[in-house]
Amino acid sequence: MFSLQTIFGKGDKFYGLLEASADAARQSATALSAMLAERSPTPALDEFRIARKREKDLFAQINLELVNTFVTALEREDIEALAGALYKIPKTVEKFAERYAMFAERLLEIDYSSRAQMLERACEVIVQMVGELRRGFKLDVMHDLNERMQSIEGEADRLLLELYRELFTNEKDAARLLMRKDLFELLEKAIDRCRDAGNVVYQIALKNS
Repeated sequence: MFSLQTIFGKGDKFYGLLEASADAARQSATALSAMLAERSPTPALDEFRIARKREKDLFAQINLELVNTFVTALEREDIEALAGALYKIPKTVEKFAERYAMFAERLLEIDYSSRAQMLERACEVIVQMVGELRRGFKLDVMHDLNERMQSIEGEADRLLLELYRELFTNEKDAARLLMRKDLFELLEKAIDRCRDAGNVVYQIALKNS
């Protein structure tokens, strides 16, 4: 006997596409940590562009499949919302990498690695949350993962406040102050993008439980 999904287009393909999209976000975060660890005055941007292109291609494929598939594993608006939230993560990371590369020689002694590691942790949670969708909507598991994400985002907010205090107290070079502030805020924004994606996944789980 054929299921409706077999007849109308295998709607569960979206799980794989969304998982690949979450993995592309993690790929960009991993590339960022590696770039910052090198402390090169001329960092390469190839890995970020690869991750961003992968995410763009997946986003386009998801939208195409939504047009061509009659039955979807999740509601269409939920797939669109999650794909859009995931798409924004590598985009923000790439923006950080491009700006950092412009001024890397003047910023080598600044420690961005701890924030980049937080972003990696956030992306790992996103990968887990998206992966849980195909396993069923286990609210206890999703709740724990979402709480972990909220904790990472809250810690990032706290560190940003500490940064502002240190910046405006000790940084005497106005141009460098603005560069540092802009870059730290971009890292914070990338973590916020992860939080947003996590919220979408959690709402999907609540709706379908």
